[in-house]
This record gives sequence, structure tokens and C-alpha cells, in this order.
Amino acid sequence: MLIYLKRNLLAILSVAVVFAACKKSGSDGAMNQPVNNNKGIQLATDSKFGSVLTDKDGKTLYFFANDAAGVPTCTNGCETNWPLYYSADASTDLKLNKAEVGEVTRADGRKQSTYRGYPLYYFAGDAAKGDIKGDGVGGIWFVAKPDYSLMLANAQLVGADTKSYTSAYIEGSGFTKYFTDAFGRTLYAFAPDKNGVNTYTKGTTQEGIWPVYTSEIMNVPSVMAKTDLGVITVASVNKKQLTYKGWPLYYFVSDTKRGDNKGITVPGSAAPGSVWPYVSTTTTVAPAQ
Repeated sequence: MLIYLKRNLLAILSVAVVFAACKKSGSDGAMNQPVNNNKGIQLATDSKFGSVLTDKDGKTLYFFANDAAGVPTCTNGCETNWPLYYSADASTDLKLNKAEVGEVTRADGRKQSTYRGYPLYYFAGDAAKGDIKGDGVGGIWFVAKPDYSLMLANAQLVGADTKSYTSAYIEGSGFTKYFTDAFGRTLYAFAPDKNGVNTYTKGTTQEGIWPVYTSEIMNVPSVMAKTDLGVITVASVNKKQLTYKGWPLYYFVSDTKRGDNKGITVPGSAAPGSVWPYVSTTTTVAPAQ
């Protein structure tokens, strides 16, 4: 009887081992691959760029500086190298701020996913998951990140006087590269300020029509140097203000939508850009006190 029970127990154990082996292996004996349950935009970590945005399969996504106004401008032949990204699925990444994910309808009726209002693209040169070969291309394409302190816009300057201006503040058409916040709002310097000193808000309890830009020093597009950023305290309004090359940075309240850059012609009695210039990589270091 004891021998009979032992034989049955061995048979049951043998079946269990075979069943477990079948669970681990496919019909051809290969190990099953983990199922990818990701949906929508995801966050990945890169050794060089830190936190970056990808699609559900880990393919890198990009921002286009020409799209600062939130309107996709990469069309026709541009899409050969920069295909648009769209997903109707909500992101499953718990680390991503879902409120900053959206979509826009392009002129041809197609939808495109956005992050912080920036339309998202792939780069055709990224062959594999984790590739980031498109960053910095033309000085206007940047890997999409959730933690930029500044962004670069490449767009037409249009003053509060509704006239178009070049980068030299001369009337005329042509794109100018200038800084915005992470949501496409134009940033300005105040000409009388000194290095690390806000002279506009200092001594007042109101920011008026030129609110200070508050941000921590995080990351910047690769055409900028993070070491050029700083933070000062504006005691009168109890706020921290981000600086670039020593220049305190401001918004203009009449820039009511992303992409506006009306502040360059304020006040109207002064030459464009002489009091409230845009800020860019070519901006010189602020003068010492």
C-alpha cells in the first residue's frame, strides 16, 4: 500500500512539473515575452537627457520650435523626417501629468497628440527604441521632456502695434529664435536691470503688467547652457525669479495666448526692443551693478 501511494505521488509531481514548464515556455519551447500593456505617452529615462517622452513602445518623441504657438507647422515634405505622433489612448504612465496631454487637429483634418501644447513628432532617423538622434537638428528640434525650464521658439515677431519685426527689431518678416516658458509664453528682459537684480519690481508690492517668471532651474533645450540659469528672490512680491545670463525674466500680460510676443514694442514711445527685448542664446550677459 505504501509503495502504491509513493508511485501515485511521484506521478502527480511529474505532471505538475510538466505543466509548470508548459506555462513558462511556448509551444516551440521559447520563453514567453512580457506583454506590453502601455498606452499613450510614456516617460522613459535616458542617461544623457534624463526624463523624456516616448510612445507606448519606447520610441522617442520631439518638440518643434516653430510650433511654439501650438499649431503644427511641420507639413508636407517635413513629415518625411518628422512623422506626427497621435494616440487616442490616455497615458497609463502614473508619473505623467495627464492634464498636460492633449491633441490638436491639423489643417488637413488629422489629429496630433500634444504635450504642454506642443505637437509631438517622431524622428525618422530613430531606428530603435531609446534612440534620440533627432535632438538639436537644425537648432529647432528637441527631444520632448517634461521638465524644461525654458523652451525655444522660432517664429515671427509681431509687436503690440501689430507690425511684423525681424530679429533686429526692424519692420519686416522672418523667423526669430527667442525664449518662452515650457508652455510657449514669451519671456522678456528689462533693459535697466542689472546682473541678478530686478529693478522693475523691486520696491513695489505689485508686479503690474510685467509679472516675474518663477521657475526652478531644471533642464533646457540642448542649444542652451543650463549654467546660464539662475534664481533670485524678489522680496517685494515674495517670489523667486528665474534669470538667464543674469537677466531676470518676465512675462507681458497682454501676451494673452501662446506665441504672442507683443511686449517688444512696449512702451510705444521707445524703439522696439529697447526697453523690453526678447531673450535668446545671443543675449549678452547682464551688466554688473
